[in-house]
Amino acid sequence: MPTFENDVYPQDPAQIAAMQEPGPEGPIFMVNLLKFKEKAEYSDGRETNLTGREAYQIYGQAVSRLIQDFGGHVAFAADVTHLSLGRVDELWDEVAIACYPNRAALVAMSTSAPWRKAAVHREAGLAGQLNIETVLMPGFKEIALAG
Repeated sequence: MPTFENDVYPQDPAQIAAMQEPGPEGPIFMVNLLKFKEKAEYSDGRETNLTGREAYQIYGQAVSRLIQDFGGHVAFAADVTHLSLGRVDELWDEVAIACYPNRAALVAMSTSAPWRKAAVHREAGLAGQLNIETVLMPGFKEIALAG
């Protein structure tokens, strides 16, 4: 049975090194499986009445605009409502898919000053997440990129 570990920031040196590689040609779609804290917790100790989801939404709004500056867009975002097949101890709360022209654009965005400014809300709201890089299968480019 596969195991998984939710993280807020990359921990594995091999994963960090791999993100510095050029990656696949053409667009990548980052599948984000998100798990929120019940109550937001800011690392600077500020008091807040925000839930984890609400704090993450502040981050999400900022990044949905920022991603466009790097040639990308948010392709999909939805709440998780039910597990139809398989088993996990606990479901993720939300799924989001972001499209980037390439891996370098993702890395550039996620190391930019505006991203770091917004990321305080991400960190406050997330209990953890899985980020899965995907590429389109041949024949699906026209369908997936339309819109």
